Order: sequence, then structure tokens, then C-alpha cells
Amino acid sequence: MQGAPMIERAQRALRIPEIPGGPDGRRMLWINLVDKIGSGLWVSVTALYFVVVAGLDTGRTGLLLGLGGVAGIAGAPLAGRLADRLPLTRVLFAVQVLRAASGLLLLTAHGFWQLLPLVAVGSLGERSASVLTKLFAARVAGQDRARYQAVQRTVVNVGYTIGGLAASAALAVGTTAVYRLLLLGDGLSFVLVALMVARCAEPPSATRTVVARTAAGPAAGKEEGAAAAPPPGAANPWRDAGYLAYAALDSVMFLYGCALTVGLPLWIVTRTTAPHGLAAAVFVVNTVLVVLLQVRLARYGSSARVAADSLRQVAVWFVLACAVTAVAVLDTRWAATVAVVASAIAFTVVEMIQSAVSWELSVSLAPAHAQGSYVGVHGLAQSTSRCIGPLLLTAVVIAAGPAGWIGFGAVLAGAALLQRHLVLRRLSQPRGAVAEPPLSVAPITVSEQ
Repeated sequence: MQGAPMIERAQRALRIPEIPGGPDGRRMLWINLVDKIGSGLWVSVTALYFVVVAGLDTGRTGLLLGLGGVAGIAGAPLAGRLADRLPLTRVLFAVQVLRAASGLLLLTAHGFWQLLPLVAVGSLGERSASVLTKLFAARVAGQDRARYQAVQRTVVNVGYTIGGLAASAALAVGTTAVYRLLLLGDGLSFVLVALMVARCAEPPSATRTVVARTAAGPAAGKEEGAAAAPPPGAANPWRDAGYLAYAALDSVMFLYGCALTVGLPLWIVTRTTAPHGLAAAVFVVNTVLVVLLQVRLARYGSSARVAADSLRQVAVWFVLACAVTAVAVLDTRWAATVAVVASAIAFTVVEMIQSAVSWELSVSLAPAHAQGSYVGVHGLAQSTSRCIGPLLLTAVVIAAGPAGWIGFGAVLAGAALLQRHLVLRRLSQPRGAVAEPPLSVAPITVSEQ
């Protein structure tokens, strides 16, 4: 496609090897870029839109976003299960159309009760799209999925940055019309994304059989990597205690995201002598480091066993990040500033390593024939962290002062080390030993014209 030369130039500039996944892998990167540019336009002004344009007070705005976020939790497991039963690209297309509809309809909605279902649908679609995109990448990139995920995260951060900068420039005007234009841009980005998804070929899947049609008539055949039927003992993730324990520990570790976006900015403003402007600068530090280093740090998730061993480094970085955050209470302005910057860097390193580890393990620990269902259940980990994280950081960690951060780091590090133990034990078992009662998912036959 026309954007391919730009992707190739970016590859050379960042010293990135050839992107796995072929043409559809590259196309999905463009889909992610457009998606996140649109999201960047909206995320930074969401609360302001509901106050300035919709006329809600701050309390009702918080309730609206909170209830919408709760609805989004169901998106991950629902999308994963559908992806095991239906062609993934069709499900992703439908989800993007749903997101576009909810965004555009917000332009005409008035009052809390009209806005609530649209916000809920948008949140459901956002979490669904995240899981489906992950599954697409895992299927199209195969064994190179760790490297592909790293490139994808880089593209996502670039998209958010472009959208956020555009929103910041637009907010300098600050009129109602500008807010509506930003929401319109977000909705139209999903329309464009849906059209791009429609051009993607369906990736290989263990739950689909492909029937190729020739001039002489239908010729039965199997897509590379596909299976005619789920193997015996196909697992149900809700009955797989080992995988549920892994996902639960991931939900604890994903709290680092709230530490960076909620905890650290509030800590800077309320408890340190560092310049308040650093509360915004930490996001710049995070984005720049992810763009520059994420691909290089993909090696920490190059295989399931490497990912499990990398959890020791994750534990060390958790302790370091929280320790330097606690030290930021020093009265000396320059020392507090250095500690805050060090905290932002350490949390970003945690993000890059843990995301590579989590990506690899969430896929490799799942049976191939139930991958969608498993990854969908794993998607609950991040959704849960987003719901409980802000309250935990504000009411417990920050309230307890430096000791709260030290304790927080110890809990995160403990979760990483315990997860390493559980994962290594699971990997040492025969593949069939982790299977539970059969999952009633019949193979799907897809015709190729």
C-alpha cells in the first residue's frame, strides 16, 4: 500500500529488522496507527467534552466514565470467544463499526442517560479491539510475535502522540465546535480503520478449515497452521486454574500503568518539591523511550521460557521504580527532580519488559485451539487494573507516603516472582497436562473464492 515506503524508512531509522507477518502484518500496523491517532484526539479531551459540551458536572462525568469502564471489562473475554468461533477479521470489522457508531452518536446525545449507553458501547469496543488486534498479530506473525508486538507498541505510541499533539493544539482555541471536531475525528478514524480491516486476509487459526475453490469446483484443503478440529482435551480458560492464577498475577503487575499515569503525577504535585510541569513531562519521557527502545527490549519475550526468566528483571525494576519514587520527597528541588525523572524512566522500562513478557506468555500458555478464549480472559487483567488502580494509588499508596511506595514495589515484585514460579511449573508439564474439560468449539469452515 502507499504507506509502505514510510514504514520501511521508519524501520531503517530505528534499525528494525523486517516486520513479520507480510503485507497483512504491515497493514495492521497502519490500522493501529490510524486507530490510535483517532483515540489520541479523544482521550485527552474526554472529560472536558462531557463538562464543556454535554453540560455534566464533574461528579456525573466521573460516574459516567466509571460505569462505561465497567462495561468495557466484558469486551475482552467476549471478543476472544467470538474470535475462536468466527473469522477474526469479520469480528474486528464489526467492532470497529460499533466504535464508529458510538463515537458519532455521541455528537447528538444529551444528558447523562443518553450518554451512558454510548460511552459503555465505546468502552466495550475499545477493549474488544485491543484483544482482537493482539490475536491477529499472534496469528499472522507466528513465532515472531514478540518482535511484531514490539513494533506494534511503537506504532501505537506514535499514534497516541500525533493525536494528543493535535488535540492540544486544538484546545488552544477551546470552543465547543473544536471539541465536536475532535470527537468527529475520532469517530471517522474508526470508519477508516473498518475499511482497512476489510482489506486484510484472514490469518491462520487452529479452529478454522479453509476450503479453496477452483475453476473445477471446491477443493478441500487446510490453511497453513489450521486444524480440522480441536484436539482432544481442549481447555476452557475459566476452568484452567493455572492460567487464571497467571492472569490474576498479571492484573497485579499491570498496576504499574496507574502508577505512571495517576500515582506519579499526583505524587509530584502533592508531595514533592519538583516542578509541577514534570507531571506532564513524564508522559513525554514514557513515549520517547517506548518509541526508541521497545523493539530492542522485545528479546525479553522471545520465547515462553525466556519470558518467564525475564520476570526476575521485572521484579528488580518494580522495586527500583517505587524506591526512587519514594525518595522524591527530598526537600532539595534538584534531587526531587532527578528522582522523579528516574522514576518515570524505571516505570517505562518495566512497561516495555513486562508488556513483552505478558504478550508472549498470554499466547504461549494458551492451547492453540482455544487461543481466543484464553487471550480474552487474560484481557480482563488490564481492564481490572484500570478499574481498581486509581483508587488503590490515591487511597492507599500515596496516603501512606514513602512507605506506601516501598510496600507497593514489594507487592509488584512479589507478584512477578510468584508468576515466574507458576509459569515455569506449567511449562515443565506435558502439554496435555494443562488441558481441562473440552471446550465445545466446532471447527469453522471458511470458503476462499
